[in-house]
Amino acid sequence: MEILILAVVIALVAVGAISGLVVSSRKKKQLPPTAPSSTPTITAPPAEPQVGEDAAPTAEEPRRTIEEVVLPDAEAALETPAAVEDPVVEAPPAPAIEVPEPTAGRLVRLRARLARSQNSLGKGLLTLLSREHLDEDTWEEIEETLLVADVGVVPTQELVDRLRERVKVLGTRTPADLRALLKEELLTLVGTDFDRAVKTESGEDTPGVIMVVGVNGTGKTTTTGKLARVLVADGRSVVLGAADTFRAAAADQLQTWGDRVGARTVRGPEGGDPASIAYDAVKEGIAEGADVVLIDTAGRLHTKTDLMDELGKVKRVVEKHGPLDEILLVLDATTGQNGLTQARVFAEVVDITGIVLTKLDGTAKGGIVVAVQRELGVPVKLVGLGEGPDDLAPFEPEAFVDALIGD
Repeated sequence: MEILILAVVIALVAVGAISGLVVSSRKKKQLPPTAPSSTPTITAPPAEPQVGEDAAPTAEEPRRTIEEVVLPDAEAALETPAAVEDPVVEAPPAPAIEVPEPTAGRLVRLRARLARSQNSLGKGLLTLLSREHLDEDTWEEIEETLLVADVGVVPTQELVDRLRERVKVLGTRTPADLRALLKEELLTLVGTDFDRAVKTESGEDTPGVIMVVGVNGTGKTTTTGKLARVLVADGRSVVLGAADTFRAAAADQLQTWGDRVGARTVRGPEGGDPASIAYDAVKEGIAEGADVVLIDTAGRLHTKTDLMDELGKVKRVVEKHGPLDEILLVLDATTGQNGLTQARVFAEVVDITGIVLTKLDGTAKGGIVVAVQRELGVPVKLVGLGEGPDDLAPFEPEAFVDALIGD
């Protein structure tokens, strides 16, 4: 019996325990789950030590929320950046317009420079003529001096013959007498009766047209630019035609000269048709009411036929607007007899009306003035006396001869 009661008690205890576990389990299932935090925390990495600092551990920084870390950076990225103004690029200033020196008296002003390089001719002649006895050897030396100065064979013989006769008549010869005699004879040789004015008026209601010809290397394009300065200095408006399309940078060079005095340059593509550019230059000169159109031409001498064809075409095309008023031949005074050969070729191609001698200050061979005038039958109208922009001067025989014989 006792055993039965003990078994019942044990059974009741076991049932109670099981019931308690079931109730406890049900309560746990009824509890709502804990909601996770909507703002999880993250820990920023510790700052790296600065240069020069010891890499010692630093105190832990306070935790920051994701809004504190991410949102400010995102907002900063979304901010509209401040407008950055484009740098102001200023246009290059227009070249200043220069005022060329007046042409009147340029050769006189440059007389001293000319005399320094030229007067070996005049002084040599004066020294020889001052000898007490003028024998045949002396006259041969006089003749040689003139030939070396590129006066030319025929003009030299004429001058020597006249000097012989006049010295014989003169008898006693003082230095002043000899100087006056030599000056008079040289003036006769150079010529004082030529019309040396550069023609710039057409006689019609169109600009005067001047074509500049010559071998490349003689200073042809530079001379054209300097001539523009001469004309501007005399109060004339000028249009330049860059018809030398076969020499690299010839048009750029001419335009630079024109820009300096306010003369517009009409140009075309490199290798373009020279006649077309010359035609356009005259057309623009008429439209603008310019006084003068200057045309720079190519100076190639590969064959005379090519040269004749090209220059002849330029001349014909330009004359559709009106007649050419001047055709100036540019010669390098230092080339001597070679320059005379060039002069002959150009004279056969076009009707030369005047000569420009460049580099006359760099040689003692001033006799080229006489020789080229005799060769072509046209006057020297302009001379180049240096590298300066205003070193092109109208040729004045008296000033030139004064420079030849010195003071």
